Amino acid sequence: MKKSALLNSELSYVIAKLGHKDELTICDAGLPIPDETTRIDLALVPGIPSFIDTVKAVLSEMQIEGIVIAEEFSKVSPELHQVLINELCYQESLTNKEITITYLSHEHFKPMTANSKVVVRTGEFTPYANVIFQAGVVF
Repeated sequence: MKKSALLNSELSYVIAKLGHKDELTICDAGLPIPDETTRIDLALVPGIPSFIDTVKAVLSEMQIEGIVIAEEFSKVSPELHQVLINELCYQESLTNKEITITYLSHEHFKPMTANSKVVVRTGEFTPYANVIFQAGVVF
């Protein structure tokens, strides 16, 4: 559910249409995106926009209750993984709603993106910088 202003009209529109439990994926520049899944490609050049800037923009609009990330993210890219976890903790403090975190292998993560209403591709070049957000409700 929308929480504030987001400049990208495609992304704002998709978030406004999300219902409880619907999913939205934010991914790095290299994640394969299923042909049948809607893609919003924000990538311009390596690193722009970054994964975490895109996460922050989406979190400004979307109420989430759960996330799915690959186990490899915390092992291979621990710094960026921790920044993501910190952002989620900040969201929990703003909303007083717990966010469930599910870890699974990258090989199991990839096919799950086909369930997302949209996959948002960033310019991120950090390995495993991918997250599936599961929509919550604001009430």
